[in-house]
Amino acid sequence: MRENDMLEKEEIFSKVLRAGRRTYFFDVRATKADDYYITITESKKFTEEDGSFHFKKHKIYLYKEDFTAFSEILEDMTSYVLNHKGEEVISERHQKDFKKEYALEKADEESVPSTSSFTDIDFDDI
Repeated sequence: MRENDMLEKEEIFSKVLRAGRRTYFFDVRATKADDYYITITESKKFTEEDGSFHFKKHKIYLYKEDFTAFSEILEDMTSYVLNHKGEEVISERHQKDFKKEYALEKADEESVPSTSSFTDIDFDDI
């Protein structure tokens, strides 16, 4: 088999998701028996102090017999996170002054007296 034929076989179907310093590669590949499976690769860029950089990669191989269960669990997990924390990213990395904002919010909550601590007084009582 020619080298180009091998490359074409490897590149059956691909998509890329760039997310900050992380990149996710989703690739459909073929087994030796010409059945398909998916690889999901996370590539994370790390910059050294001298300005050079390197990538760390992690790969998951996902075979057809696991697609349904994988999809169901992924849907359950993503729904759980979004239902409990919403879509807004809350992180020290994404918000440089996260701790400061959090402390200010807490201070504001504590400084406002709760209405349950007030005694109901009617002007007719005076």
